[in-house]
Order: sequence, then structure tokens, then C-alpha cells
Amino acid sequence: MRFIEEVVVDEFLPTFRSMLAEDLRARGLTQNEVAELLGISQSAVSKYAHGDVERREEVLQDERVIDLVARLGEGLASGEMSRVQALVEAEVLVRQLERGDLLATMHERAMPGLAEYDGDFSVHDADSGVRAAERALASVRRGLRILENASGFAALIPAVGSNLVECLPDAAGIDDVAGVPGRILDVKGRATVPGAPEFGVSEHVARVLLAARAGGSDARAAVNVRYDETVIAGLTEQGLTAVAFDPEDEVDASVRAAVESNPSADVLYQTGGFGIEPVVYVLADDAASAAEVVRGLL
Repeated sequence: MRFIEEVVVDEFLPTFRSMLAEDLRARGLTQNEVAELLGISQSAVSKYAHGDVERREEVLQDERVIDLVARLGEGLASGEMSRVQALVEAEVLVRQLERGDLLATMHERAMPGLAEYDGDFSVHDADSGVRAAERALASVRRGLRILENASGFAALIPAVGSNLVECLPDAAGIDDVAGVPGRILDVKGRATVPGAPEFGVSEHVARVLLAARAGGSDARAAVNVRYDETVIAGLTEQGLTAVAFDPEDEVDASVRAAVESNPSADVLYQTGGFGIEPVVYVLADDAASAAEVVRGLL
């Protein structure tokens, strides 16, 4: 695990400081004056001057870095810019370069997993899509551990298999829903999860969750289990509200209508039809909570 701050300190700052020290020396400042302005030692300035510091070519060639170095050099050398202002100007550029830009690219090299998230984001942003996605995946993983360790869960898996899903806060489609690739199956009495959770891999349970949200539900997670009257009774005993929907109608519209009729519903079920297996869907705030509800049936 490598933090973006490490990339800034280890890969960006040596090049940036050397460029600024070089600019100030070219304006006639002594090594001592440069050291005082930059808050570094004279020996560090000497290393910069003699090329004893490894410099990153992509930083050296970035026009924004070049322009900032020139502005800071002119301002600091003339006394028109304070050290504080220079620091703020540099920090502003660093934050800019961290957001889907030069530093973000350098960070992706050090942490290849970040490359999976396209777009303009900052790892420092509390509301970033990366953070929301990773939290959803972590929640599904916690929920799966609960289900896998719940004695008897395999008996609740319907013939079509189960899935446990959680969506992003502003989910617009299946690609915004994390779930199990394939389905959780009962293999010789044991719940078997085929792979680690991913986004966009659950179609049916994800559609039910999204349709419920479209109908007014605040739920962000769902899990499906087999239907029978004892399951519904067990869920209502936990204080949940169960609402039926028509499996013969189009699923999205049927689920949405069922939730619109009772927005407090946290259990949706259908009792089957021609070629349609009856199934129960438990809705919850997150995947781990949905799994806890299912464990409460055992």
C-alpha cells in the first residue's frame, strides 16, 4: 500500500524543489538564501545544483509545474511573494495534480488497483466514487462471510441460486451495484461463493434492488432466499414488513409498484408462476445487515 503523499514526497517534491532552487540560483541568490527561502539545508541546495538528486521527467516537462516554478522564483527573489504564499500556490497545484492528473497517474503506477476507477477523482475526497465503491465491496465481502459461516444457510438458497448485492448511493444502473459474479449455490449442503464481489455482475437481484429504490425504498442492499410461508413468518417476526409482487408482470415495474404501495417494505416476495420459482428478497441498508437478517432465520 503506497499513499499518494509518499508519491508527492518521494517522486514529485525532489524534482519540484530542484527546479525551484535552480531558478532562484539563476536569479543570483546564494545557496544560503535559497536554502532559507525553501526551508531546506545548504547541502540539499548543493545537491540540487550539482544534479545529485534524481528528477522525474514527467514533472520536469509539465507546463504547469514550469510556469509555477517561474512565478515562485520571480516572487521569492524579488520579495513580492512571501514563503507562505509560495507554499499555498504550490499546495494548490499539488491538489490539482492529484485529481485525475499527473500525480494521480504516478500514484496509479504505484497502486495499479486505482487504475480500475476511471474519471476525475481525488483519493482525499471523502465523497469520492473510489471510496464509495470500495466501501460497497467491503460491505458485500462482510455479508458474504456472515452467510458462509451461518450454519444452515445453504438450505435457504433457491434453485436459481442466491446473490448478495449493494449499490452505490446514487446508483443509476446495474454497473453501480456490487455483487457476486454468477450466483451463490448450494453445493452438497454448503453455500459456495464463486468469486470475489464485483460491480455489474448481478443482473436479477440488482434489478430488484434498483426497482425497489425507484419505488421509494432507501435500501442499498438486497439478498434473495427461497420462498415458503415459514420464511416470511420468520422475517415478520424480526419486525420486517413483507410485500408481495406479481412475478408474471415485468419485474422492474412490478417491484416498483409493490414498494410504491408500501414504501416501508423491507421484504419483497413472489409466490411463483409458470416456469418461475418463488423467491424472497430481503432489503437492507447495507449488505452485512441483509446477511444478518438472513442469519436470523436459522
